[in-house]
Amino acid sequence: MTSQSTVGFCGLGLMGAAMVSRLLRAGHCVHVWNRSTEKAQPLVQLGAVAVESPADMAKHCELVILCLTDEAAVSDVVLGPHGLLKSGAVRVVLDHSSISPEATSRIASQVKSVADIDWLDAPVSGGVRGADSGTLAVMLGGDPEAMASAMPYMQAYSRHVTHMGGSGAGQWAKLCNQTIVATALCAIAEAVHLAQRAGIDAEKLPQALAGGWADSVLLQTFVPRMLAPPDKSIGSVATMLKDVDNIAGAANTVHAYVPVLAAVRQRFDNARRQGLADQDLSQIHRVARPA
Repeated sequence: MTSQSTVGFCGLGLMGAAMVSRLLRAGHCVHVWNRSTEKAQPLVQLGAVAVESPADMAKHCELVILCLTDEAAVSDVVLGPHGLLKSGAVRVVLDHSSISPEATSRIASQVKSVADIDWLDAPVSGGVRGADSGTLAVMLGGDPEAMASAMPYMQAYSRHVTHMGGSGAGQWAKLCNQTIVATALCAIAEAVHLAQRAGIDAEKLPQALAGGWADSVLLQTFVPRMLAPPDKSIGSVATMLKDVDNIAGAANTVHAYVPVLAAVRQRFDNARRQGLADQDLSQIHRVARPA
């Protein structure tokens, strides 16, 4: 596989569309597919080639990249009736979706045994802003030789790619990442609430805390979004709840003690129950005290 090969990309949500845009700007030929076909059109205008199904994509691409919602979507795109395994050109699947390590290992084993396809689990961190700017962090699990073949593509939208180990290791690293992110978001929401209740100017928290131990990209990004709800989402409450559920399930399998995570999960679940599931992550700060 060479950097001039045609690459396939399935999943054109906010993250996926930004990654494809970066791939096109880097000069790669990209075939794209999304369940909602209208999402492909802006990318077609930029030079991407839309295909009718993952199976059709697999006829043309040695490497296919996934950026999908959940395990069910990944399984359907790969193993479904119109999935990637229905055609024979694919040699490597690079999965940027965030799914459980157990599901990743199971799917990786299946595609290797059935079609001799190498599976790289490669969840990312950095959000849409990181994808747009080409500064994503990629946590990767799988075969190092397969990783090398995928590097020319990942370099279009990432700053750091870290090989964490065998199949599933990338997903474990993403669970660690999301443990920190979800917990920090809840802590920031409580700090904003505390400031408001105390009658101090919460807008000044990012400035006041800049450079101190509490400072972070999350603090600087989310305090303004909590105080002035954004027009454009950079990630939903529901998606984070899905990740937190994955963390809880995976932690249980390895008997990890994560008591803070239980409280974090309760807050995100309360947000869902209070109608905030589709809202931007910043709106976790709107969760009301349970009656």
